[in-house]
Parts: sequence; structure tokens; C-alpha cells
Amino acid sequence: MANRLEGIRVLSVISPQNFRDEEYLEPRKILESEGAIVKVASTSLDEAKGMLGLKVKPDLSLTDVDVTDFNAVIVAGGSGTPQYLWGNSLLHYILKEAIKQSKVVAAICLAPAILAEAGLLKGLTATVFPSSDAIAKLRNGGAKYVDQPVVVEEKIITGRDPSAASVFGKAVAQAIWKEVLKKPLVEW
Repeated sequence: MANRLEGIRVLSVISPQNFRDEEYLEPRKILESEGAIVKVASTSLDEAKGMLGLKVKPDLSLTDVDVTDFNAVIVAGGSGTPQYLWGNSLLHYILKEAIKQSKVVAAICLAPAILAEAGLLKGLTATVFPSSDAIAKLRNGGAKYVDQPVVVEEKIITGRDPSAASVFGKAVAQAIWKEVLKKPLVEW
């Protein structure tokens, strides 16, 4: 492995129940294979359960997150996202702080709706899982919705669904490389 992301710290946020396994696993695998350190946060420290059966013990509760400790924040989707993460003011604060501090922010599946709720997608093009509620949240947040696997708007990356998890993970790695490390874009 090239370890192009050695020293980079990434916060991966998942819902405590029914996060989408591959939307968490694929980006993590890509980032860690390049030397990044990934820490997991959720609404509690209890073991989180994915839609496909994956069990993950969070490293941090959202209440313990210090955005300055990370170079990027990724939010996985899944059917638990609307119940546990939509409308979460603490997560909105974390994401807004990340943007304010020039971090990379990424969300996939139903999670881009959280970026819209936090006011981070105004005037930007973004994608989301094609449910009417999620698309409405994007539009209400001022985003231009497009039905594409992944959309990159400088430091903000949105992904549509589990089938885009690998491409989404690579886009996050590229954004960290370009926007955080200030390196010329390379193929991943």
C-alpha cells in the first residue's frame, strides 16, 4: 500500500441501529488501506448493528467528538438514519464545524439529507438515496438534486446508495488528498 493518507484521521458516523454495512465498511477499507486512522462515532457507545448484520462498537459518542481531532467526517446511511440521525442538532454542529475548519465532509445514501438540514448544501449539487423524503430534504436545504452515484463539490461529497460505496470511498480519499493535503489529484 502507498500510505498516501498516513497521519490522516477520519470520523465515521453511523446510526446505532440499521446503518448500511457497506456504506460504512467500503470507505473505511479504502481509507485504512492508504494509512488513514478511522474512528467510529454514534449516538451512544452501545454496539451498533448494521442492516446486514455487521456489529460495530463505536469509539466515541457524538457528545465526545472534537472536530479538531479529525481531517474528515463521513456519515453512512441506512434505514436507521432518518430515525437516529436526521434532525440531530449535535451532528449538525459537528458537520458545520468540520466545514468551518476546512475538513472534508461526506455522506451517503439517506445521510446527505443531514448535510442539507445543517445548511451545508445551499447552492450545491448533491445526490441522495432516491426516496421522496430525502430528495425533499436536499431541495429544502437549497441543493440541486441529481441522480448520480457520487457528487463531489470541493470538500463535500455525497453518495446515492450502497452500490456507490466503493466509488464514494475513493472520492473521499481523493478529496482528502487534494483538499486537506493539498496534493495534485491522482487516480485511486
